Amino acid sequence: MEQSKVDLFIAASGGNFPADKLMIVKDLLLKMDDSKLIAIQSINYKSPTAVTLCAIFLGPLAVDRFMLGQVGLGILKLITLGAGGIWILIDWFTASNRAKQYNFQKLSLVAY
Repeated sequence: MEQSKVDLFIAASGGNFPADKLMIVKDLLLKMDDSKLIAIQSINYKSPTAVTLCAIFLGPLAVDRFMLGQVGLGILKLITLGAGGIWILIDWFTASNRAKQYNFQKLSLVAY
């Protein structure tokens, strides 16, 4: 893929990926052919801010876990009421990082 297209993608979507993996994302995109550009751009990336807000306001309902495809953990969190609230507090601080990791994994699957 062309350098300009990669730079544009990183500028537009860089906040959706972990900062320590942005160089890996850039390398993946540079090695990719242009035919996968549409697939990369059409991935439904989860907003780290939206996931964090769901963790804060809808934490007892485990919406943040369900958004990231963690159905088993979501059900467990729902049944245990967030393990007495401790799990809910932990999720407040880790939701953004989990969303960024989720986005990186989705991009990696399409890239390979």
